[in-house]
Amino acid sequence: MDDKVELLRRVPLFATLEPPELAALAQIANVVDVPAGTVLTHEGRHEGYFFVVVTGSVRIDRAGKTVNTLSDGDFLGEIALLDGGPRTATATAVSDSRLLQVTNEQFDELLATTPSVRSAIMTEVGGRLRRIDEEAVH
Repeated sequence: MDDKVELLRRVPLFATLEPPELAALAQIANVVDVPAGTVLTHEGRHEGYFFVVVTGSVRIDRAGKTVNTLSDGDFLGEIALLDGGPRTATATAVSDSRLLQVTNEQFDELLATTPSVRSAIMTEVGGRLRRIDEEAVH
């Protein structure tokens, strides 16, 4: 458990969480090691996982075109996590990667019982959406 807390503490998304909140998140997070080439999410499918990249890199493709590459501390799956809709992109591990994986059901329960986790997620997702919007304008 302490290892997961340490991994979560290094993720910018969770940097503002207090130790008890990190411990609650660590309880529901699974550490998953995947080899390069593993497809984590499939665009258009309803899949119930949120991932944090602990180490490694993950390529994000939308409509067959690479739109981003994620690395240590980045996360994916938050849109489907928040609205329950289909995946907006396909995510594939570019290198051997270590991820933290949380199911939608577990995450929903944590957000309902831990407002500070909900606030941290919403702040980061809002910032991400603003960055995407700014990039679309330029």
